[in-house]
Amino acid sequence: MKRFHTLLAVLAIAAAVNAQIGQPYIHDPSTIAECDGKYYTFGTGGGGLISDDGWSWHSGADRPGGGAAPDVMKLGDRYLCIYGATGGGLGGGHNGRILTMWNKTLDPKSPDFRWTTAVEVCSSDGMEDQDAIDPCLFLDPTTGRLWATYGTYFGTIRIIELDPATGFRVKGNVEKDIAIDCEATDLIFRDGWYYLLGTHGTCCDGVNSTYNIVVGRSRNVEGPYLDNVGRDMFHGGGRMVIAAGDRVCGPGHFGRTIIDEGVELMSCHYEADLDQGGRSVLGIRPLLWRNGWPVAGERFKEGTYAILSERRGYSLELAVDFVRMQQERRGWWGANTDEPVKPIPDQRLEDVNGTWPEGDIAVRCGDYMFRPHQHWTVTAVPEAGGYLGGPYYKLTIAGTDRALTATAALELTTATFSGTDEQLWRIEQLTDGTFRLLPKRIPGHAELNTRYVLYTPADSTPTLAAWDFTSDNAKWNFLPYCAQ
Repeated sequence: MKRFHTLLAVLAIAAAVNAQIGQPYIHDPSTIAECDGKYYTFGTGGGGLISDDGWSWHSGADRPGGGAAPDVMKLGDRYLCIYGATGGGLGGGHNGRILTMWNKTLDPKSPDFRWTTAVEVCSSDGMEDQDAIDPCLFLDPTTGRLWATYGTYFGTIRIIELDPATGFRVKGNVEKDIAIDCEATDLIFRDGWYYLLGTHGTCCDGVNSTYNIVVGRSRNVEGPYLDNVGRDMFHGGGRMVIAAGDRVCGPGHFGRTIIDEGVELMSCHYEADLDQGGRSVLGIRPLLWRNGWPVAGERFKEGTYAILSERRGYSLELAVDFVRMQQERRGWWGANTDEPVKPIPDQRLEDVNGTWPEGDIAVRCGDYMFRPHQHWTVTAVPEAGGYLGGPYYKLTIAGTDRALTATAALELTTATFSGTDEQLWRIEQLTDGTFRLLPKRIPGHAELNTRYVLYTPADSTPTLAAWDFTSDNAKWNFLPYCAQ
């Protein structure tokens, strides 16, 4: 609540988009933070959300001070929170204050849960072209210096330096203007570049909010930040990262979470989720990098797909005999062009499954020929919970209940789906746009699996192996299939 201007085709089953579940209602969320195995994000008004698994969210996070648009970061063994106490057109107009405070834990049920007294690190007087609200925190991985950006459409975006040991403003630091025409900024670093992400457009108008997130980059944390065509964000530049789509609109308040090498997520809120009655909700999307620029990936959709290895492009398939399709063969020369064309239908499951063996069937990779043993229906299993970014899925051969299954020997088979953890799969889009697939649990292992992924050490030999982002053996693509 910042400013108050007015503001593929699935085939065997209907395509569905998987959104955050539970009660993910929030506005101006902080970057997601992890504490003792749970996930937290804080929003405008003092409260926030908690999730045990990163997928199902509920209220309960606690932050005193009210105000708007907090951010939170773990520094050492403590959590630093920064927030705007006023401003944004709230009571006091654009006369804003930014404050910081600390806590040993984010768990409000912990005996160590106790926020320190908030201290002011900057302010705006309501007369200048600046509004001290919407702060973010950024710890420079190259220098260890701590920075904060803040500001709204009412004037400039500013950057200041904080002391990472105290959360206070560095003595003698002078604020610097680095952008205009945006708010709810965030800073991130990657491959020698600093990226400034800002929220552009109108907010607080539900389904009519035009919020979107744009970005510029610089070799210097204090700018200048230029977009992909060289426009300075101080003169209104910015390259699009995410806009409306998939029945959600008004994405704002970017946050970045690194899960693993090559696996990144972005968080935001959507001003309105049409499937949630137009409420403002938490959004989590894959974060991709294209030609050195961040862009939001798509929310994974249930459907029927060919699953193709990045290694060679071969299809993940049942290890069954190839069944030839019947065709009246004709020479391509001297063809009667007046004769009506008769399309050849796809091979059907019932044409071939009688040749498949009983019981479990192994899997392999082979040339994709859009055949029944190569098509996988991917379906969310809501009762199985989820992970940060998605629900667990089952992968079954289309039209059957034969499910991809991990074994204790780190191999793969297919068996009748029973809902066991070795038949539940985590599907994560990578920063290069491909995907990795992990079974929820390896049989015989008590802990959740976060290491072993679907892998092809040879062109036709899928197995499970340790994650390696540098190897195409560990990456897959999903090709939507539409039955004819």
